[in-house]
Amino acid sequence: MNRITPRGETDGLYDRVRHLVPEMEWETFVEDIRAIEALKRERNAVILAHNYQTPEIFHCVADIRGDSLALAREAQETDADVIVMAGVHFMAETAKMLNPHSTVLIPDLHAGCSLADSITGRDVRLLRERYPGVPVVTYVNTSAEVKAESDICCTSGNAKRVVESLGSDRVIMIPDEFLARNIEAETGIRMITWAGHCEVHERFTPQEIERMRADHPGLVVLAHPECPPEVVAASDFSGSTAMMGDFVREHTGSRILLVTECSMSDNLAVQYPQTEFVRPCNMCPHMKRITLSNIRQSLENMTHEVTLDPELASRGRRAVERMLAI
Repeated sequence: MNRITPRGETDGLYDRVRHLVPEMEWETFVEDIRAIEALKRERNAVILAHNYQTPEIFHCVADIRGDSLALAREAQETDADVIVMAGVHFMAETAKMLNPHSTVLIPDLHAGCSLADSITGRDVRLLRERYPGVPVVTYVNTSAEVKAESDICCTSGNAKRVVESLGSDRVIMIPDEFLARNIEAETGIRMITWAGHCEVHERFTPQEIERMRADHPGLVVLAHPECPPEVVAASDFSGSTAMMGDFVREHTGSRILLVTECSMSDNLAVQYPQTEFVRPCNMCPHMKRITLSNIRQSLENMTHEVTLDPELASRGRRAVERMLAI
């Protein structure tokens, strides 16, 4: 059997991640990467990868990379026959809603989300009964069923803009309680919240940030708005993963702490090697279910296909398209 090495057609790919992935580890990836590239051509497939995917996926096989908003926009625009979502299940559902004619695959059906699991469509209907006439803004980190019961969706990157567009002094903002409280602090608009939390971001604390600042002088702290409000208050900047990426690009060479899922720092370190990233590592167990191996299997076997009830998908798509129109 020929020994697989990081030579030949994968040289350029390995150069991207060389300072993060040891050569010995890279050798275990090469066969899958080659197979995935061949299968993408054969299937007319694209891979959409969220910012929390590991570097060998994000930088070496993904065709489209970004946060939830960017992936939603690209899913709507692509003319690929097959979309593989290197992310979690609600993202694959959103891609299917926005591009119903493409086959959408998720490599692992158990790649879920604590926020999406925290609320159901019935819960939204009960909130509407309790607060009649109050608009419902739903975070994209939710199931298609929940989106279908909503007026408009938002991401962490556009939540403030979406909320302010409604012209209401009260908004039902679900399911992320911390995102809602952080947007309430920014806008002064009263938020009716739901007790949903991201299992990654809820674990960060102001005390952890304080310790990091003491250990790393000159540290600039960027917090995701899914973090508790006291964590956001202890940070220098708060924004979506895309906004964090923009900040890092504009402050190249800084010493930065990203208060978010740990692969975000790894992926930005590939792009900005001159920036020092201080890494607390809260890992998303669901994102890490996606691997090169199961992406390959997904394309080989066309599994697991995401399907939606057409009527539910139509209603959910309206909420997402209203967001994309802002």
